Amino acid sequence: MKSSRRLFLAGAGAAVASAAAGSAHAQNLIDSIIRAPRRGAWNDQFDAGATTPERVSSNVAILNPTTIPYVEQAIAQYQNIAASGGWPIVPATKKLQTGVIDPDVELLRQRLMISGDLSPQAGMSPAFDTYVEAALKRFQARHGLPADGVTGKYTYAAMNVPAHIRLGQLQTNLQRLHEWTSRDLGYRFVMVNIPAAHIQAAENGRVALSHTAVVGKIDRQTPILSSKINEIILNPYWNAPVSIIKKDIIPVMRTNPNYLRDNNIRLIAPDGREVDPITVDWSTDEAAKYRFRQDPGKINAMASVKINFPNQHAVYMHDTPQQQFFRDQERFHSSGCVRVQNVRDLVTWILRDTAGWDRRTIETTIQTEMDKRIPVADPVPVHFAYISSWSSTDGVVQFRDDIYGMDGVQELQMSSTL
Repeated sequence: MKSSRRLFLAGAGAAVASAAAGSAHAQNLIDSIIRAPRRGAWNDQFDAGATTPERVSSNVAILNPTTIPYVEQAIAQYQNIAASGGWPIVPATKKLQTGVIDPDVELLRQRLMISGDLSPQAGMSPAFDTYVEAALKRFQARHGLPADGVTGKYTYAAMNVPAHIRLGQLQTNLQRLHEWTSRDLGYRFVMVNIPAAHIQAAENGRVALSHTAVVGKIDRQTPILSSKINEIILNPYWNAPVSIIKKDIIPVMRTNPNYLRDNNIRLIAPDGREVDPITVDWSTDEAAKYRFRQDPGKINAMASVKINFPNQHAVYMHDTPQQQFFRDQERFHSSGCVRVQNVRDLVTWILRDTAGWDRRTIETTIQTEMDKRIPVADPVPVHFAYISSWSSTDGVVQFRDDIYGMDGVQELQMSSTL
């Protein structure tokens, strides 16, 4: 982490120094970006559909050596932007959307032109038209935001991070990508990108499946790790970690003595016998010496599936009954484990080479609500990585909120300041 911080600060400092020599005049700045050989290429046919969010996505896996040259191109582009003075601050005071006519729209146009989201052919105007809407949607998609084409607090926060800070973020993550791609990741692997709260199932460097994820809170972070998925459990029992017992369950039991019963959680002593919760002194941490085991079922904390892999952190991937969290803008709600949307698709992919476990068999077994452990015939590598910026396509640069502060600059921890 320290080396990443040093790299970021070194890159940012160089960018600031070069920016001092850049032009402060907005039109000259835009002209310099247009002439830049490393800028993102726009579609020759300029129309509102030329910058749709769909063009931001890529089927190239993030942890793929081919992403390295794209990130290096992005770094060159952002060095040029920073040296030319960066981009203007767009005042975060108004809701800008299609149909609005306001002087701030001109600043928005400049900002989107400089980052390559809006073609200079769109011209300067205070009118928020369909070209600006399409460009803003592209910008939002590149930053992991809902692509609604309307400015809001998250869009403004991402937009007003200075160019030299974004440059440093790219340099920091290039180092991380070099470290990851220098390893043997496996022909087939699962990658959890923590700051993106997103999962890729990759095969031969391409994305086979993409899944929205929920990862750890800031104070209960999902760890960076590599392992191999060796077991799938359908209708799993859930054994509460000690951290959850102490921080969550014991405090709840002090105010709601029926909590364990209402949630089908049994208290198991070290010798295996079941303990009546009424015999426990909940005013202390005495209960932490017991095992809290939740029966399989629809309200189980892992719902229908648990994905196991050996690791020192005792984390795993799983289904969840709290599907609403997948719709959140900030998906940092767990105690370190990773919740997977549409997890049965991922499990089917993992068990592809495990005889007797096709999708129909998986679904039928889940319907029984009986605990079933399935050894994975060919264990699939799994990698939990922290990649907050990358590029897998020419001219398309992705940024995400530095939720755990690993990039070393406060401006990138946007969620903590909103």
